[in-house]
Amino acid sequence: MALKEVLIDELRDMYSAENQLVKALPKLAKGAKDPALKTLFTSHLDETKEQVNRLKQVFEILEEKPTGEHCNGMEGVIEEGADALEKDEEGASFDSGIIGAALRTEHYEIAGYTATIAIAKVLGLSDVAALLNENLKEEQSASNKILTVGQTILEEASGEPETEKGPKSSKEKSSAKKSKEDEKKAAPDLKKRSA
Repeated sequence: MALKEVLIDELRDMYSAENQLVKALPKLAKGAKDPALKTLFTSHLDETKEQVNRLKQVFEILEEKPTGEHCNGMEGVIEEGADALEKDEEGASFDSGIIGAALRTEHYEIAGYTATIAIAKVLGLSDVAALLNENLKEEQSASNKILTVGQTILEEASGEPETEKGPKSSKEKSSAKKSKEDEKKAAPDLKKRSA
């Protein structure tokens, strides 16, 4: 596979990721309890829509269609955000889970744009790299804003009392089982590294 084809696949992945976020961000904004966090998600939705438009411009430059890849990674990260919205937590502790999911989302995007920019530069596609760099800067800024707003929320959550956990849902039980399976599968390789 030629490097330009790798770039196109990666860009299609990012296009899918951003389109998925256009649908997910309103849910995070609606679910967040903290007004500043709600506002942050709402304003980032506008940025995300513009990022989709920039990606369309990139595909026009490359004379390619933007569709053709579904971003499974973003789908998983968004599912984690949906899980955070379903937690029984109250107050700032509830928003703390959303902050974690939002940061994972931003860092997934940062990694994707960093990779595509590097490839575009190697291929001499400076116009493509410039458009992607605008998206990267917005994602980095969004991550920083989440951390800034999140700091106050996390500090508030640290003062909240522990609550008794109710019985685990079937989804939580399934997740715990998968986590144990992951640990068991990794155990032989972890022993090799430490030996």
